Amino acid sequence: MGGMGGGGLLDIYSMAWEHLRPGSSPVDWCEGNYLISSNIAEFVNTFSNFLFILLPPVLIMLFKEYGRFVTPGIHVIWVLLIVVGLSSMYFHATLSLIGQLLDELAILWVFMAAFSLFYPKRYYPKFVKNDRKTFSWLMLLSAIAATGLSWWKPIVNAFVLMFMSVPTMLMLYTELQRVSDQRVYRLGIRSTTVWAVAVFCWINDRIFCEAWSSINFPYLHGFWHIFIFIAAYTVLVLFAYFYVESELPQRQPLLKYWPKNEFEFGIPFISIRNPDSKDWLVYCSLYMQDYDYDYKHGKN
Repeated sequence: MGGMGGGGLLDIYSMAWEHLRPGSSPVDWCEGNYLISSNIAEFVNTFSNFLFILLPPVLIMLFKEYGRFVTPGIHVIWVLLIVVGLSSMYFHATLSLIGQLLDELAILWVFMAAFSLFYPKRYYPKFVKNDRKTFSWLMLLSAIAATGLSWWKPIVNAFVLMFMSVPTMLMLYTELQRVSDQRVYRLGIRSTTVWAVAVFCWINDRIFCEAWSSINFPYLHGFWHIFIFIAAYTVLVLFAYFYVESELPQRQPLLKYWPKNEFEFGIPFISIRNPDSKDWLVYCSLYMQDYDYDYKHGKN
């Protein structure tokens, strides 16, 4: 019994080390391994995650008002983006299986957290009965189940996560047709364009590596990290806006940019304003379509 127990424990340690071992992941991106540093497998792919680390603290600061008046859950998403960045750095630095799974599961949980908070109720399945709490429990259980299944076929996880973004972008397109705020609409167009560029980089790095390596540019996955962060956080900003507009109309959402509000290529965030406040009236007169006196004064 004791011998069998010791052997079983040794097997567990051996299996754990196998998953932690550098190079144990079945996924290997186009960038050559250990070419720049003898300690980092994919140097460019590792450090191209810098936006995931640097920008979320800024977003936490900018969404302080949103967290106070709408939902503090928005800050959970920004923290999860940091986890995505750290996990991705660990994966690309080691190419270990555990690193791959941490990277992919962090992305999965960002999806599920965002769906729980902002998924429009008009798209809920009927059995949820328009109850966000029930839908959030459904997302939690789905995330737990998907976490377990991710160990089954690790090599297909990245493709599954990629395809999850397609219905999200289709839903974004549908929501953009409903908005009258031209600033919001323009941000949606820019987000969709950046997402398309990111997908182009991901597909080319994954499928056409030989062609890109032949011109000495096997770094498209690094550009994917940069573009997908920009697309992801701007899409999150948009759905945060849609949520307030549809479910908390008394908290009129205001799309702003930091550091200069007039510069639309800055960092977008959602400010919450009383409908009759001065900046809200100025904003509406500049950017809202079909804006009349009654709406300006909060009347329906």
